[in-house]
Amino acid sequence: MKKNIAIVAGGDSSEWVVSMKSAQGLSTFIDSEKYNLYVVTIIGGEWQVVINEQTKLPVDKNDFSFTQDSVKTKFDFAYITIHGTPGENGILQGYFELVGVPYSCCGVLAAAITFNKYVCNRYLSGYGIQVANAVHLRKGEVLATEAIIAEVGLPCFVKSNVGGSSFGVSKVKEAGEMQQAIANAFGEGEEVIIESFISGTEVTCGCYKTKEKAVVFPITEVVSKNEFFDYEAKYNASMAEEITPARISAELTSLIQNRTSQIYDILGCKGIIRADYIISENGVYLLEVNTTPGMTATSFIPQQVKAAGLDIKDVMTDIIENEL
Repeated sequence: MKKNIAIVAGGDSSEWVVSMKSAQGLSTFIDSEKYNLYVVTIIGGEWQVVINEQTKLPVDKNDFSFTQDSVKTKFDFAYITIHGTPGENGILQGYFELVGVPYSCCGVLAAAITFNKYVCNRYLSGYGIQVANAVHLRKGEVLATEAIIAEVGLPCFVKSNVGGSSFGVSKVKEAGEMQQAIANAFGEGEEVIIESFISGTEVTCGCYKTKEKAVVFPITEVVSKNEFFDYEAKYNASMAEEITPARISAELTSLIQNRTSQIYDILGCKGIIRADYIISENGVYLLEVNTTPGMTATSFIPQQVKAAGLDIKDVMTDIIENEL
């Protein structure tokens, strides 16, 4: 009998739009001949399974199921593709642990750590991973611009510490821009991170592991036509060039792939992750770790899977069957 797979999308952050696009991508990537596929949207307290454009049914949170025409269907597996809260920070993972439903990505602890960019980078720096200097602010905290600049210098990046897709990100070049940039970032969440600008080549590397194998994908080089890889550059194909494999040496390629695999193990990850880096003249700096990376048709991971000569359906099956 075919297993029932829930592609869980939506969420409560600005990234919900990207999440819905990832759900569309996953609906084509996961093998519908092997599994019954459903998109489940979680937006606030409203959990719904999308039967078709006209029909959406409530999800029973007691056992992660739904009922249609008096027939109850229980989900066997959840592929989480919420890029933000509650799907990327451990909250939804905790729910699935409680109701006993296998899921696609990191567990509660790894998700909580990686969702908090400042905590994650400080934690990984203890293992010798190079990261940028950073200042962390919580809602209500005020730090003088001069003190921030003394720590991270100018230019610097100001962004939400608990968000993604470049929402609320600013590149600050002058002291007078700092406090407004911080206010903008706080519009995306309760914490802000301010990081030193590192000049260099931006690259990203995906990885997944199962009980039988470890797969590290080819590296993608990112060349933004904007000043940095902002929301427009990420989701408007004409505003960025994404080159897979990256135009870097074999030595750098090996270093970054090995580091991505190392980070996967340090954090105790599951499913697919993606780690973003800057290659500078002073070394390779980790930017952040994504444990629910974008899965739209044009996202990095599908590009890297293709460049590796793999079938995305096989990769999805690996991840699902590893948990089932």
